[in-house]
Amino acid sequence: MRVLGIDPGLRVTGFGVIDVIGQARHYVASGCVRTPSDATLPIRLKSIIDGLFAIIDEYRPQQVVVEQVFVNVNPQSTLLLGQARGAAISAAVMRDLPVAEYTALQVKQAVVGHGKAAKEQVQEMVKRLLSLEGYPQSDAADALACALCHANHHGSLVQGLAAKGFRIKRGRLA
Repeated sequence: MRVLGIDPGLRVTGFGVIDVIGQARHYVASGCVRTPSDATLPIRLKSIIDGLFAIIDEYRPQQVVVEQVFVNVNPQSTLLLGQARGAAISAAVMRDLPVAEYTALQVKQAVVGHGKAAKEQVQEMVKRLLSLEGYPQSDAADALACALCHANHHGSLVQGLAAKGFRIKRGRLA
């Protein structure tokens, strides 16, 4: 299974692509989609969608994971982040990909072991779990962490269903 993790942001949207083969997780690619700082909101949203289209077309993920929005102290920032998140989800569904969502707390819990982990701790664990030579950029590390979280949750779900006698066929219970 190939998973695309997305850490949405209006200025910088991080992405991370991993392959999941059994219990192994393999790094494929990561980086950031940057929007023009002087652009209007609609142009920034289009930049996010276009950037994610290019990533989806190049890496061909089978599933997409988007981090859920948390409520900021500043409601305006929360609304803008929500719009960036909507653009990311739209890009995935416009390419007919299933989208999973996890909170930052769930992602940190799955990758670091506790939900209040600092960004540096997330970067360190992503580096270790994917055997990377260096540290990924912060937004890309968050996106890779989302993909790792999904790989862990999805694998647990499939194993749990298999233990109960269910089979998964083409993404559906059989």
